[in-house]
Amino acid sequence: MRPFPADLTQAQQEWRTTYLQLAQRPGRTELRRRLHQLSARLFFHPYWQQRRPSPGAWWELRDLGRPDEDVRERLHR
Repeated sequence: MRPFPADLTQAQQEWRTTYLQLAQRPGRTELRRRLHQLSARLFFHPYWQQRRPSPGAWWELRDLGRPDEDVRERLHR
């Protein structure tokens, strides 16, 4: 796994939480706005300025945004 900055992983975790909330309550404008803001923060984070993210890097970051039990469950399938 790559070492991602703490604020980048935190933003990914917030993105996932917001996404799940929006899935439970579709049409909530504040959640859609929050998701859009977090998406921009993730994509334009200074970490990516040296190199654009590869698909593999995005998957690793997304895995860090999942709760530990979700990752463990996926690894043991």
